[in-house]
Amino acid sequence: MTKSPLVPAVVFGGLLATGLIGGGAMVGQGVINARVGDRTVTVKGLAERNVEADLAVLPLKSTASGEVLSEVQGRIDGDLATVRQFLTQQGYPAEAINLGQLSVADTRSREWGTQGNGPRFIVSQTVVVRTGDVARVQGTTRALNELVRQGVVLQDFAGPTYVFTGLNEVRPAMIGEATAAAKSGAQRFAQDSGARLGPIRQATQGSFEILARDEVDSETSTPDKKVRVVTTITYGLR
Repeated sequence: MTKSPLVPAVVFGGLLATGLIGGGAMVGQGVINARVGDRTVTVKGLAERNVEADLAVLPLKSTASGEVLSEVQGRIDGDLATVRQFLTQQGYPAEAINLGQLSVADTRSREWGTQGNGPRFIVSQTVVVRTGDVARVQGTTRALNELVRQGVVLQDFAGPTYVFTGLNEVRPAMIGEATAAAKSGAQRFAQDSGARLGPIRQATQGSFEILARDEVDSETSTPDKKVRVVTTITYGLR
C-alpha cells in the first residue's frame, strides 16, 4: 500500500476585506463600516494504493473464409471445438468458457460490393473466457501459439482485459487517508501563519480513478493497477 503524499495547499482564505461605505452626510461625519472577510484555507489530500486485477476477460475470435457457406461454417465449427479443447486443457471450468458473437459476411452482397478475387463468405466466431483466475489467463495468453499451430486463425487479437472490481472494499480506508493528508496540510499552513485550525467549512470527495501502475501500460491491458482519489477540504482559520 502506498501512503498518501500531501498535495500543496491552495489558499483561498486569509483575506481581510475592508469596505468603505458612505455617502452624503455620512462621509462628512467620517463614519466607516468595516467588514472582515472569512479566513479559510483550502487543501487537497491525495491517497493512492496499488492493487491487482481480480477479473480477466479473454476473447478469442477465429475466422474462416471460402466460396461455400456450409463448408466455411464447418471449418468454424472445427475451430470452435479446438478452442474449447485448448481452454479445457488450460484448466478452465466449463462455466468460464462462453460462446460469443457469430459473424457471417457475404462479400458479394450489396453492402460489401462485388469482389471478384477474394472469398465470398467470411465467418467469425468468438469464444470468451471470463474468470477471476488472472494468473491463468496470463499463462494462456503466452500459450496461444498452440492454437495457431493447430490451424486456428485468430483475428483482431488484442489480448485480455483486466478489471479490478474491489473498489468498494478499499474506498473507506482511502477516503480516510486522503482526508488525513488534507488535514495535515491545513494544520501545517495554520501553524506557519500563526492561526489555529477551525472546523471544516466545505468538503468534496473527488472521483476514484483506476490507472495502470506503470504509465507505459494502458489500464485494461495490465493486472497491475493503481487506485487514486483526491479530496478537497476547506477549513476555517481562527
